[in-house]
Amino acid sequence: MESEQAILAFAALAQPTRLNVFRLLMEHEPDGLPAGEIARHMAAPHNTMSTHLAILTRAGLIEAERQSRSIIYRAKLDAVRTLTGFLVKDCCGGRPEICAPLIADLAPCCPPNKSAAKETVCD
Repeated sequence: MESEQAILAFAALAQPTRLNVFRLLMEHEPDGLPAGEIARHMAAPHNTMSTHLAILTRAGLIEAERQSRSIIYRAKLDAVRTLTGFLVKDCCGGRPEICAPLIADLAPCCPPNKSAAKETVCD
């Protein structure tokens, strides 16, 4: 991940509604939520929510899929992994034992899928 992409992602999350939307979508993985339901959860007007969703999408943190008349939004878990990896990329200056507690804290939240199980946060 390049610094510019990380900055774009962090900037998108640096607004309370967008951060809450992203966390809501993380809670609803892997099914995602329709745009209208997201707006209801956030008690936000649909046009305002549309702007927030567009910013999160441009930042690469969420994705949209049309299903019939609805647009379903999902968090992009690979983007979360990449962003987290970007933060701890240097693994504490070559001393991974220092970062081990951080990585251990992240591990229980979401078991990796089989293809990602062979990768580490520091790759």
